[in-house]
Amino acid sequence: MSKVSYYTLEGLKKLKEELNQLKDVERPGASNAIAEARDKGDLSENAEYDAAKEAQGMLEMRISKLEQVVANARVIDESQLDVSKVLIHSTVKIKNQVNGMEMTYKLVAQTEADLKTGKISIDSPIGKGLLGSEVGDLADIVVPNGTLKFEVLEISRD
Repeated sequence: MSKVSYYTLEGLKKLKEELNQLKDVERPGASNAIAEARDKGDLSENAEYDAAKEAQGMLEMRISKLEQVVANARVIDESQLDVSKVLIHSTVKIKNQVNGMEMTYKLVAQTEADLKTGKISIDSPIGKGLLGSEVGDLADIVVPNGTLKFEVLEISRD
Protein backbone atom coordinates (compact mmCIF):
# COMPACT_ATOMS: atom_id res chain seq x y z
CA MET A 1 0.00 0.00 0.00
CA SER A 2 1.30 3.42 -0.90
CA LYS A 3 1.73 6.23 1.55
CA VAL A 4 -0.86 8.99 1.48
CA SER A 5 0.65 12.48 1.42
CA TYR A 6 -1.13 15.72 2.23
CA TYR A 7 -0.69 18.81 0.09
CA THR A 8 -1.96 22.30 -0.30
CA LEU A 9 -3.93 22.92 -3.48
CA GLU A 10 -0.91 24.85 -4.82
CA GLY A 11 1.53 22.03 -3.99
CA LEU A 12 -0.61 19.41 -5.74
CA LYS A 13 -0.99 21.68 -8.76
CA LYS A 14 2.82 21.96 -9.04
CA LEU A 15 3.18 18.18 -8.88
CA LYS A 16 0.61 17.71 -11.65
CA GLU A 17 2.31 20.37 -13.80
CA GLU A 18 5.67 18.62 -13.40
CA LEU A 19 4.08 15.28 -14.32
CA ASN A 20 2.47 16.79 -17.42
CA GLN A 21 5.81 18.37 -18.42
CA LEU A 22 7.54 15.00 -18.15
CA LYS A 23 4.84 13.17 -20.11
CA ASP A 24 4.08 15.75 -22.79
CA VAL A 25 7.50 17.29 -23.44
CA GLU A 26 10.34 15.18 -22.11
CA ARG A 27 8.97 11.72 -22.99
CA PRO A 28 8.64 12.56 -26.73
CA GLY A 29 12.10 14.15 -26.59
CA ALA A 30 13.59 10.95 -25.17
CA SER A 31 11.90 8.91 -27.90
CA ASN A 32 13.31 11.22 -30.57
CA ALA A 33 16.81 10.93 -29.09
CA ILE A 34 16.58 7.13 -29.27
CA ALA A 35 15.34 7.27 -32.86
CA GLU A 36 18.18 9.59 -33.89
CA ALA A 37 20.76 7.35 -32.22
CA ARG A 38 19.25 4.25 -33.85
CA ASP A 39 19.59 5.90 -37.26
CA LYS A 40 23.35 6.23 -36.76
CA GLY A 41 23.99 2.55 -37.38
CA ASP A 42 25.17 -0.49 -35.46
CA LEU A 43 23.45 -0.52 -32.05
CA SER A 44 26.01 -2.86 -30.46
CA GLU A 45 28.68 -0.14 -30.64
CA ASN A 46 26.46 2.92 -30.33
CA ALA A 47 27.13 4.67 -27.00
CA GLU A 48 24.68 7.44 -27.92
CA TYR A 49 21.89 4.86 -28.23
CA ASP A 50 22.77 3.30 -24.87
CA ALA A 51 22.79 6.72 -23.20
CA ALA A 52 19.43 7.66 -24.75
CA LYS A 53 17.88 4.35 -23.59
CA GLU A 54 19.21 4.86 -20.08
CA ALA A 55 17.89 8.45 -19.98
CA GLN A 56 14.50 7.18 -21.13
CA GLY A 57 14.50 4.55 -18.37
CA MET A 58 15.26 7.18 -15.73
CA LEU A 59 12.53 9.43 -17.13
CA GLU A 60 9.96 6.61 -17.07
CA MET A 61 10.93 5.81 -13.49
CA ARG A 62 10.42 9.46 -12.47
CA ILE A 63 7.05 9.58 -14.27
CA SER A 64 5.95 6.37 -12.53
CA LYS A 65 6.94 7.70 -9.11
CA LEU A 66 5.17 11.02 -9.69
CA GLU A 67 2.02 9.25 -10.91
CA GLN A 68 2.01 7.23 -7.70
CA VAL A 69 2.50 10.35 -5.54
CA VAL A 70 -0.30 12.22 -7.34
CA ALA A 71 -2.63 9.21 -7.07
CA ASN A 72 -2.07 9.06 -3.29
CA ALA A 73 -2.12 12.83 -2.70
CA ARG A 74 -4.84 14.42 -0.64
CA VAL A 75 -5.59 18.13 -0.43
CA ILE A 76 -5.92 19.48 3.09
CA ASP A 77 -8.56 22.01 4.05
CA GLU A 78 -6.40 24.03 6.40
CA SER A 79 -9.40 25.80 7.93
CA GLN A 80 -10.44 22.47 9.49
CA LEU A 81 -7.11 21.85 11.25
CA ASP A 82 -6.61 22.32 14.98
CA VAL A 83 -4.42 25.39 15.56
CA SER A 84 -3.52 24.45 19.13
CA LYS A 85 -1.21 21.61 18.00
CA VAL A 86 1.58 21.29 15.47
CA LEU A 87 0.19 19.44 12.44
CA ILE A 88 1.00 19.32 8.75
CA HIS A 89 0.80 22.82 7.22
CA SER A 90 1.43 24.43 10.62
CA THR A 91 3.82 27.34 10.78
CA VAL A 92 5.82 26.87 13.95
CA LYS A 93 8.13 29.27 15.72
CA ILE A 94 10.62 27.38 17.86
CA LYS A 95 13.49 28.31 20.13
CA ASN A 96 16.64 26.23 20.51
CA GLN A 97 17.13 25.74 24.26
CA VAL A 98 20.92 25.48 23.95
CA ASN A 99 21.82 28.59 21.96
CA GLY A 100 18.58 30.61 22.22
CA MET A 101 18.20 30.82 18.43
CA GLU A 102 14.62 31.22 17.18
CA MET A 103 13.47 29.69 13.90
CA THR A 104 10.19 29.57 12.02
CA TYR A 105 9.26 26.61 9.84
CA LYS A 106 6.20 25.45 7.95
CA LEU A 107 5.66 21.67 8.06
CA VAL A 108 4.80 20.31 4.62
CA ALA A 109 4.82 17.06 2.63
CA GLN A 110 8.24 15.77 1.67
CA THR A 111 7.97 16.81 -1.98
CA GLU A 112 7.08 20.40 -1.00
CA ALA A 113 9.99 20.79 1.45
CA ASP A 114 12.35 23.67 0.71
CA LEU A 115 14.60 24.85 3.53
CA LYS A 116 15.39 28.12 1.71
CA THR A 117 11.74 29.15 2.04
CA GLY A 118 11.38 27.76 5.56
CA LYS A 119 9.41 24.66 4.58
CA ILE A 120 10.50 21.41 6.22
CA SER A 121 9.14 17.93 5.70
CA ILE A 122 6.93 16.34 8.33
CA ASP A 123 9.08 13.25 7.70
CA SER A 124 12.30 15.04 8.74
CA PRO A 125 13.61 14.54 12.30
CA ILE A 126 12.57 18.06 13.32
CA GLY A 127 9.17 17.71 11.64
CA LYS A 128 8.49 14.38 13.34
CA GLY A 129 9.67 15.72 16.69
CA LEU A 130 7.37 18.74 16.54
CA LEU A 131 4.18 16.96 15.41
CA GLY A 132 1.52 17.07 18.11
CA SER A 133 3.35 19.65 20.22
CA GLU A 134 1.53 22.63 21.70
CA VAL A 135 2.70 26.15 22.54
CA GLY A 136 5.04 25.99 25.53
CA ASP A 137 5.97 22.32 24.99
CA LEU A 138 9.60 21.25 24.94
CA ALA A 139 10.42 18.88 22.10
CA ASP A 140 13.45 16.59 22.31
CA ILE A 141 14.44 15.91 18.71
CA VAL A 142 16.94 13.21 17.84
CA VAL A 143 19.07 14.22 14.88
CA PRO A 144 22.18 12.50 13.48
CA ASN A 145 24.32 14.90 15.48
CA GLY A 146 22.65 14.17 18.85
CA THR A 147 19.53 15.46 20.59
CA LEU A 148 18.19 18.99 20.20
CA LYS A 149 15.76 20.66 22.61
CA PHE A 150 13.26 23.10 21.15
CA GLU A 151 10.53 25.09 22.83
CA VAL A 152 7.40 25.70 20.76
CA LEU A 153 6.75 29.47 20.90
CA GLU A 154 3.98 29.92 18.32
CA ILE A 155 1.72 27.87 16.07
CA SER A 156 -0.18 29.43 13.19
CA ARG A 157 -1.74 28.66 9.82
CA ASP A 158 -1.11 30.79 6.74
